Amino acid sequence: MSRLKIINLLMFVLFTASCSQFDAFIDRRREAGAKTPEKLYVGASKPDAPAVCYNSLITPYKEVKKLADDECIKQKTGTHAEPVRQTLFTCRLFVPNHFYFKCEK
Repeated sequence: MSRLKIINLLMFVLFTASCSQFDAFIDRRREAGAKTPEKLYVGASKPDAPAVCYNSLITPYKEVKKLADDECIKQKTGTHAEPVRQTLFTCRLFVPNHFYFKCEK
């Protein structure tokens, strides 16, 4: 197999694998084996203050807001999310921005 074919194959695989990496998500992960509730979740998001990682070129604000609203309802900390602040280049490579919200009743 020629070097050009290998490079094209690698580029194709990387491109298709990274497509799912552009979706916005709540920046919270579970820390397995945590002994206390305060250490159970890590990341910028808290139950009453969701933080959404997103790519501003791909994800519209409506979708980011809906993710935050859904998280407030899921955590039973409010009925909707109010935007607090936004930071740039503080999340991951393909979704570099954070939008911080506060749950309101």
